[in-house]
Amino acid sequence: MKAQSQRQLRAGELVRRAVADILLEGHVREPALSGVPVTISEARVSPDLRHATIFVSGLTVADPEAVAAALNKAAGFLQKELGRRVELRFTPKLRFEADRRFDDAVAVPEMLARPGVKRDLTGPGKD
Repeated sequence: MKAQSQRQLRAGELVRRAVADILLEGHVREPALSGVPVTISEARVSPDLRHATIFVSGLTVADPEAVAAALNKAAGFLQKELGRRVELRFTPKLRFEADRRFDDAVAVPEMLARPGVKRDLTGPGKD
């Protein structure tokens, strides 16, 4: 994957903050999202700034795919609200994806607790 330019990074951060604010204010009336805290970890914007992929996870929901699907249903409304809040030439078309990085972070302590890994970390000469 090609690295994003400074322009893409700035636009992505603007989009991320604006969408987070919209969700925080509770304007989205999607039943699947009621009472679910949503974390927006990143927004990646295409080079022409017309498309944005937003990575989300629900902190208390076992299935972040369900959160992403609910947000994709409300994407039209979110895009309209985003257009009102962010000054960009084009309002990007929004697409939400589940962010699995939190799952990976939870797995690290479990991996380090395995007997074989503990043995390698505390082996001879590693006081």
